[in-house]
Formats: sequence, structure tokens, C-alpha cells
Amino acid sequence: MSITQAFSQLKNKIFNGKNPKFVYYIKAYAALATPRCLLRPRVKYLDRILDKRPDREYILDRVNYYCRAESYSGTSRDKWSQESCPLCRQPMTRQKVYYLDSMPLARHFPANLRWRLLHGDIDYVPDVPSIVKSRPIEGMPGADDVRNSILLKLDKVRHFIFVKDNIPFRDKADRAIFRGKIGNKQPRIDFMRMYYGNARVDAGAIDNVEPEWVTPKMPIHAHLKYRYIMAIEGNDVASNLKWVMSSNSIAVMPRPTCETWFMEGRLRPGYHYIEVKPDFSDLIAQLDHYSAHPDEAEAIIRHAHEYVDQFRDKRREKLISLLVLRKYLNGVEKISDEPNTPPS
Repeated sequence: MSITQAFSQLKNKIFNGKNPKFVYYIKAYAALATPRCLLRPRVKYLDRILDKRPDREYILDRVNYYCRAESYSGTSRDKWSQESCPLCRQPMTRQKVYYLDSMPLARHFPANLRWRLLHGDIDYVPDVPSIVKSRPIEGMPGADDVRNSILLKLDKVRHFIFVKDNIPFRDKADRAIFRGKIGNKQPRIDFMRMYYGNARVDAGAIDNVEPEWVTPKMPIHAHLKYRYIMAIEGNDVASNLKWVMSSNSIAVMPRPTCETWFMEGRLRPGYHYIEVKPDFSDLIAQLDHYSAHPDEAEAIIRHAHEYVDQFRDKRREKLISLLVLRKYLNGVEKISDEPNTPPS
């Protein structure tokens, strides 16, 4: 066993395969301590940096995906004034990661500019333009227009985990695995009622909704022994989807209804993941099909890896984040120039 492999196994054992939070907090607070005078020049030259990049059009496409509007006409000035705050007065969010992920970006911009930062799992479109981790996918019920939901890469220590999987798909157990909190999330309740105890599905809950479902937590590397990993939405997105798609297993899920920085709305069923019906009634048939056609399954894995790879360039990810925030701040700055529109 190489030193690299030994270190990887030790890391998985200590951190359950997840990002070590103490490293995240050290980096986050260090970023907050960086003087603003060192940050402002980067914003000044964003366009020059962008124009020199061969992937300029790709970057702009993602910027426009995350932030759909150039301006926010029709937003009530009074409501915006009540619900927004200057960047320099942003309080610590209840879940600190939302503050720690967004403020190192916000500090690149003039401190008097106003914004609205929402923390937590957001599955609705806010009534004023807001920075969010998640939003409903456009076209889903209640999400005909998502312009007020501006995505940034938030809670990334939990959501953006990628793995190195050395087990080929054909060498994995021919079963699906699910571990997660059930709570009052109806899709997960329906899934557990249908498949708990099924020979093809290793299904377990880590909370005590139904005592018979309770199963010990499993580290990420233990999930990778299975060909198929269920990615079932909870409060918003399925938080395991990113690392599943970076593995040699396949994500199995109904078509997503919410999205994050990962752009779940751009995932293609049968190409990036295995789609099942919202009631999971065709799950076994889908597993049987791809187990009988491993070439098709391995093609999905290749496509999933290609999709994940676009998020691995840290310098480009930061550039896109700054461009998204700049576009948003420029747009909301125009609200004060709009005629005041009473709230509907």
C-alpha cells in the first residue's frame, strides 16, 4: 500500500470521507482576515482576467445561469430597504458556514452596497433578490421565474465533497444503498416503506422515525462498495449527489426539483444519473436493466465524472463566484432608481 493510499484510508476513517471542518474553519477565518485593500484590485480587473481566458463563454454561461437578471425592476424600494442590509453590516448567520462562505467574496466589493443573504435550505423563490444556496429548478411548481434566487457556492464544506473511487462498477455489490435522515420528508418515508428489507436495496435510517428502520451511519467509502447509491432530496437537494457522481457508482433518483451551485437543473436522466419515478415504483426494474447492460451503466459514470470535473478548478470557481456577485450587486443597486412598486 502506498503512502497516499494509507493517508486516504486514515482520512476516511477519521472524517467519514467528508471534508474536515477544522481545516475549513481555519481557511474561512483567514480569508475574513485578509485586508480589503488586497481584495479590491481583483474586482477592478475582473473583465481583463475574463477576456484572457479561453473558457470565457463557458464562464459567462455559468454566471448567467446562477444570476438570471441584469436588473430587478418591479422590486419595491421600501421592501428592499427593509429586507436588505449593507455588506459591512451583515450579521453572522445562524449556520455560520453561510456567512463564512459568502463574506470573503462580499469583502471584494464596496462595503456600503446592499444585499440580502438567506441561510439554510431554500426551496422557494424569495420576494426580493437574494443570495441563496438552493432554489427550485425553473419550471417546477411555484418556480416559473427564479430571477430573485441568486446561487452562490454556500455550505460547500458539506455539499461539495468529491471522492476517489478505485472500485470498478462491475466489482461492486449489485444492490442499491440508502442511508439518511428521514424526518418528515415524504419521498424518503415512501422510499423506506417500499424498500426497507428488500434484498436488492440496503435501506436504513439514521434517525428514529420508525424504530425498525434505524441503522448505524455508514462512512462514504462503505457506500462505494455498492453499484447504485440513492440520492433522494431532503429539505432541498440530495446532499450526497456530488460525491456519488464523482465515484464509480451511479446516482439513482427521481428528477430533481431543487438546485445549487452544482446546477442540478442541467443534469440529464439516463446520461448523468439513473432516473426513477417519484414514487420509486420502477426502481428494481431500473437496477435490473443497468446490471444487465453494464456498458450503459459505465457510460453514465463517465458522463457523471465529466460533469463533476467542471467544478474542480478552484481558481475558475472563485472567478465565477465574484462575477456572479458583481452582477447581482450591480442589479440590486438599480432598485433605488426604479419607481417604487407597492408589494403585491
